[in-house]
Amino acid sequence: MTWVKICGMTSPEAVDAAVRAGADAVGLILWEQSPRALTLDRARDLAYGVTIPTYIVTVDLSPGEAIAAAETVGATGIQAHGAQSLEVAAHGAEAGYLTIAPIPVGAEGPTVDVNEVPEDSLLLFDTASARLHGGTGASFDWNLLPDPGRPFILAGGLGPENVAQAISALHPFGVDASSSLESEPGIKDSSRIAAFVKAVRRSEEANRP
Repeated sequence: MTWVKICGMTSPEAVDAAVRAGADAVGLILWEQSPRALTLDRARDLAYGVTIPTYIVTVDLSPGEAIAAAETVGATGIQAHGAQSLEVAAHGAEAGYLTIAPIPVGAEGPTVDVNEVPEDSLLLFDTASARLHGGTGASFDWNLLPDPGRPFILAGGLGPENVAQAISALHPFGVDASSSLESEPGIKDSSRIAAFVKAVRRSEEANRP
């Protein structure tokens, strides 16, 4: 089965919608410049009692800061963007957290050598942006993504309308969506969350031998 993460949770209703739809994980954004930004206290409240893995999403935190934030929130995993992303992934995994290492994909392909990413971290390929760390709502050219030779998560402009095509084309381990599942920035639409997960599951049926 394709692993599904719904990122950018900002309310209990959104978290519940993701769980009810059958998502495998949710993301809680701690970057203050995001329209989906949460305080540590708010993220902790949303993570409390959730029955699927919860990932904090950080930008430019040191490994120590990211691990401390995950401890405060009670998160299962860490998805760290920014200058110290790979160091956070390595130290987070050593501390027992599930870790996701984002790799922006620009006009010429991935901007980070996948061989530099710790083996126990999941790769996440997302659309490169000069000012955003994910949540762009835009897809990148999937033809620019070579086979990394290990499981990866695909993100970047994925929604109910195109996720089946993405899975069929690239066969990722998992998919991650956020802004395309919203009625307005920061506000998740439960019907689009359900439609997204349903589209993923239908694609699995279509691709099954």
